[in-house]
Amino acid sequence: MQTGSSQFRYQAVEDHVMGLIDSCVLTPGDKLPSLRKLSARLDASISTITQAYLELERKGVVESRPRSGFYVRAPRRLPTPSSGDGMQAARAVSRTKLINTVLESVGRPDLTPLGIICPSSQELLPGRALARIMASVLREQPHRSLEYETIPGNLELRKQISLLGLDHGTRFAPEDMIVTSGALEALYISLRATTRPGDTVLIMSPTYFCFLQLVETLGLRAIEVSSHPEHGIDPGDIKDALDKYDITASVLCPNFNNPDGSLTPESAKAEIVRLFAQRGVPLVEDDVYGDLHFGNARPRTFKSYDTSGMVILCSSFSKTLAPGYRVGWMVPGRYRDKALEIKATTNVCSASPTQMALGEFLRQGLYDKHLKRLRSAIHKQRDVMLHHVGEQFPEGTRATRPEGGSVLWLELPGGVNCVDYFYEARARGIGVAPGNIFSTQDKFKSFIRLSLGGVWDHPKELGIRELGRLARAMAGQPAGTRSRE
Repeated sequence: MQTGSSQFRYQAVEDHVMGLIDSCVLTPGDKLPSLRKLSARLDASISTITQAYLELERKGVVESRPRSGFYVRAPRRLPTPSSGDGMQAARAVSRTKLINTVLESVGRPDLTPLGIICPSSQELLPGRALARIMASVLREQPHRSLEYETIPGNLELRKQISLLGLDHGTRFAPEDMIVTSGALEALYISLRATTRPGDTVLIMSPTYFCFLQLVETLGLRAIEVSSHPEHGIDPGDIKDALDKYDITASVLCPNFNNPDGSLTPESAKAEIVRLFAQRGVPLVEDDVYGDLHFGNARPRTFKSYDTSGMVILCSSFSKTLAPGYRVGWMVPGRYRDKALEIKATTNVCSASPTQMALGEFLRQGLYDKHLKRLRSAIHKQRDVMLHHVGEQFPEGTRATRPEGGSVLWLELPGGVNCVDYFYEARARGIGVAPGNIFSTQDKFKSFIRLSLGGVWDHPKELGIRELGRLARAMAGQPAGTRSRE
């Protein structure tokens, strides 16, 4: 049995058993291998196997039966949430007060963090490696770290990011890129470069609430096209919107959209890029979750299908590596000159030390190794959280089962008002994100978003249990854990 230097042996056993379950070698009701048998197979001690089985039992994946052994539990498969209504008329955006209230939970240690997307657990972030590299680059280049970086950003960092792009068919040179202070600045620059106040922007519905804030801040109007949790954006909806409205630009997230986790198929991506290019409409792509895929291959970007320079690719390391470093980047295509002008007059350049450290981290080949571990942890967190949501939430609850990203999108039954639910949950010390902030409409008023950041622990288990009790009470269903089917 091979284990990483930072991984406990029982966690490797746990991963092995989860792999058997995920691949359907073990199905609900099947008995797990005996402690002695698995001990011999994996060359691990009986106590290590026991600890792994007890951890899986604590997470609700397996159950022990007296004098019989451990068995795979039969979780209730929750149905997929609805995708709301279709295309909506253009309208001004205003969700700022509620969004700001949700964002108040960022960094608050007194709240169970289920509302903000952040790989916050120390076990999931390479803090020691980054600290070591940061100390090294500051020691070896002290004066360089104090100087302004070039406006496009650190050259070594841009080289390494361009090499990462080759892995999923997105070809761009270091000189094609601009380093930004997080992906949100990249999106801000993109919209500043392509729109003026009063213009109409096409967005997904639901979509990341900070997009809505950005659209509102820039004085733009929004047209929404539906995103379906199971297949993302329909090119036919894009065509209908382009035919019906005078659209100046678009902001879309094809890979594990926040909040519904949808993944747009490759054929649809290619067709969407073609449609926008035909009309001469710039397409701003948010790809911050593309690296967090659970499958074998990373999904391609819109940018990988771009032959006209009309796609502006935006991403960051905030969801994968170092949220506090605030390092994002963009490939602005034909809008590069305007983007550089806006960057220079916004904050001149991004911070030098963090760019230097991340460039070296990537150069040493540490990012891929870190991503494998992070993806495995989030995948496991998804399965465990879905199991507990199925156990604790009321009948009629619907939930997504994303193949990547960092969120679950839940539709609550019984007409539960998500804003009331949000405030009640916060009063109980739990952070969630209400569905209303992900659209200019009110079509997600019974939805909430839960974060998959961090690792499953006792506070999260208690938090989901309390959220389930609250949902049952507000839906008018009797208290008590749902029975397993």
